[in-house]
Amino acid sequence: MEAKLAFPQDSPPLAILCAAKVAGVSLTIDPKLASGSAPTLHLGSGDFIHGVNTILRYIARVASVTSFYGQDAIQAAYVDQWLDYAPVILSGSEFEAACSFLDGYLASRTFLVSYGLSIADIVVWSNLVGTGQRWESLRRSKKYQNLVRWFNSIADYSDTLDEVVSAYVGKRGIGKSPAPSLKEKLPDSKQNLSTPEVDLPGAKVGEVCVRFAPEPSGYLHIGHAKAGLLNKYFAERYKGRLIVRFDDTNPSKESNEFVENVLKDVETLGIKYDIVTYTSDYFPQLMEMAEKLIKQGKAYVDDTPKEQMRSERMDGVESKCRNNTVQDNLSLWKEMINGTERGMQCCVRGKLDMQDPNKSLRDPVYYRCNTDPHHRVGSQYKVYPTYDFACPFVDALEGVTNALRSSEYHDRNAQYYRILQEMGLRRVEIYEFSRLNMVYTVLSKRKLLWFVQNKKVEDWTDPRFPTVQGIVRRGLKVEALVQFILEQGASKNLNLMEWDKLWTINKKIIDPVCGRHTAVLKDQRVLFTLTNGPEEPFIRVLPRHKKYEGAGKKATTFTNKIWLESADASVISIGEEVTLMDWGNAIIKEIKTENGIITELLGELHLEGSVKMTKLKLTWLPDIEDLVSLSLVEFDYLIKKKKLEEDEDFLDNLNPCTRQEFSALGDANMRNLKQGEIIQLERKGYYRCDAPFIRSSKPIVLFAIPDGRQKPATN
Repeated sequence: MEAKLAFPQDSPPLAILCAAKVAGVSLTIDPKLASGSAPTLHLGSGDFIHGVNTILRYIARVASVTSFYGQDAIQAAYVDQWLDYAPVILSGSEFEAACSFLDGYLASRTFLVSYGLSIADIVVWSNLVGTGQRWESLRRSKKYQNLVRWFNSIADYSDTLDEVVSAYVGKRGIGKSPAPSLKEKLPDSKQNLSTPEVDLPGAKVGEVCVRFAPEPSGYLHIGHAKAGLLNKYFAERYKGRLIVRFDDTNPSKESNEFVENVLKDVETLGIKYDIVTYTSDYFPQLMEMAEKLIKQGKAYVDDTPKEQMRSERMDGVESKCRNNTVQDNLSLWKEMINGTERGMQCCVRGKLDMQDPNKSLRDPVYYRCNTDPHHRVGSQYKVYPTYDFACPFVDALEGVTNALRSSEYHDRNAQYYRILQEMGLRRVEIYEFSRLNMVYTVLSKRKLLWFVQNKKVEDWTDPRFPTVQGIVRRGLKVEALVQFILEQGASKNLNLMEWDKLWTINKKIIDPVCGRHTAVLKDQRVLFTLTNGPEEPFIRVLPRHKKYEGAGKKATTFTNKIWLESADASVISIGEEVTLMDWGNAIIKEIKTENGIITELLGELHLEGSVKMTKLKLTWLPDIEDLVSLSLVEFDYLIKKKKLEEDEDFLDNLNPCTRQEFSALGDANMRNLKQGEIIQLERKGYYRCDAPFIRSSKPIVLFAIPDGRQKPATN
C-alpha cells in the first residue's frame, strides 16, 4: 500500500511516521501544510484520512503485524485509550509523572496491550523520543528501569525506526505532538489507562481454565456480558483456556433459539473461546454420579411435597425419607428415571447437614423429574440434574481451575465445595465478582420473559431491553459496552450503575464520526419564504461531518421556500436576524398567524451578515418533493422506580409509556442510510437507523440514542 502523508514542517507526526514504518506502509512525505494543521493521509484510491488518531487507527488496521490494533474489541479499546492519552501526558508538566506511571505499569508487562506489539507501543515510544533530550536524560539516569527496558525492546524491534528519529528529532525534540484531529475532550492525564490488574488466587500462567456458563433460557443481557468479558480477561491474562458451556438442565425454559442467540451475543462481545460444551453432554456421567452417591448413603430420594420440603429446610427439620434404605432409594430412583407417576413425586437430595446455619447445605436437591422434551436430547431423559449438582461436577470434569461466580451466589460457595468433596472430585477455586445492576432495570430472565410473552416489548431484541442485542439495536457501540464493563473490573462491591455513564461513553465514540442530517417534525413545521431567495433551486455538496471527512458528503438543496420547526418560529421576532445553518443569515420581515398559530414567515436572505451576531442558529429543510418521511422513536425505561427492593413486585412498578413515535421529514440524503447506521440529527440528537428507506410510502425508522444527558420522564 502506498500513500502520501501531508503535514506541517514544524510539527511532523512522529507517531504516524513510526507506525507506518513498522506496519510496512510506504509513505510519500509532503511537509507543506500550514502550521497548526492536522496531518492528512492521501490514499492511492483518491480517498483521504484526516487527523493523527484517525490515521493511526487506519494504519493499525491495515498493518501486517497481527496484534497491531489488539486481537479483539477489548484490546482495541485499550489501544484507543493509549492513542488519546499519550500525546497529553508525555508532552507537558505531567511528563515525569507519566514516566513514573509507565514504569510501574510495565513492571510485569512486555507490551502495553496484551502480549504483542501494538500501535499503542509505537505511539508512546514515539512520544518519548519526540521530547528529545528530556527523555534521553531520564533514560540515562536509570531512574525508570522498567520503562527503559520496554523502550529499548521497542527500539530493537525495527531498525527503520532509527531512520525516522534521525530525520525528525533533534536535541530539543519535535515539540508537542499534534492534538487529535477531532479535538475530543481528553481524559484527565492522571486517570488510570486500563482496568487495574486483578489476580486469580493460585493461578499460574498457561495453567488456567475458566468457563462462561449461561443457561439457554433467554438472550444475554448486560449482566451476562460482564461475566463473559471477565472470563475472557482472565483467560487472556493467564494464557489459559475459555470454555463456553450451556447449562441446559431445565428443558422447560430452554430452546435452540436461545443457544443460537447466546452464541451470536458472545461473538458480538468479541469473546473468543476454545470450545463450546453443554451440560447435557454429561447427562450419563451425572446420572452415574447420582446413583453412586445414593449407593454410598450420601444421597436419598425424597417424596416430601415441595412446600413442606421448603419449610422443613428453613426450620432444619429432617425429612421422613432421610433414613430410607439404600435399596428403597435405588428403587425410587428407578421410578424417577422411568418417569412413572410414583417417580414424578420424588427428587434426589444430598445428605449433607440439616442443622447447618448455611441453609444451602441443608440437603439440597440434586435431581428432579421433568417430562418436557429437551432441546438437544429430546425425550431421552425424564430426570435432570439441578444447577447446584451439575455445575461443580462438570467444572471438575472439564478441567476448570477457576469458576467465576457473581457475589449473589456467595452463600452457595460452601455448598459448591462440599458437593465436590462428596463426589470425590478435585477442588475448583471460586472467584467472586459483583453482579451488575442497572437503574430502572430488571435483569431476571424470568421477568424479561414476562415482558416478551405479554407483548410489552417486540421481542428479546427490543431497544428497551437490557439484552446485548437490545442495547446494540438502541444504538450502543460494543466498544462502549466493553469499556464500561472493564472500567468496573472484577470488583466485589455491589453497585447500582447509571445508564447515563454508559451512554456518555457511547457518545464519545459515535460523535466524532457519525454523519449529520436534518429533520423537522411533520405536524410542527412552518414555511419560511425568502423573497430574495434563489429563483431556481440549486445544490451544494457539503461534508456530512465538518470535522471528519470519512463520514462522506451530502447534497443540500437551496430554495426560496424552506421549512422551519414551529418551536423555532415561535421565538422569532419581526426584524430579527437569524442564521440558517449551512447557508447564512436571513432577516424576518413578516409573521403570518391564524388563530394565534404561526402559519408562515416571510423574510430576506442577508448572506453578508455575521453569524457571530445572531442569537438563533436554525436548522431547515428545502420545500421540495425529495424529502423523506421519518419515524423518530424515543424510548423510556420499562420500570418507573430506580431500584426495586426485594419485597417489591416489578409488576407494580411498570412504566405505562415507554415508547413514543414522531412523524418527521428528513433531507433527501437519508435515502442512503443503511440499517444500523448511526447519525446525528442537527439540534435533535443521535439516532440509529432501524429500518432504512424502501419506498416513499414507508417511513425510515430512526431510534433515538441517549447521550448521557437527556433524562427520561421517570427521572
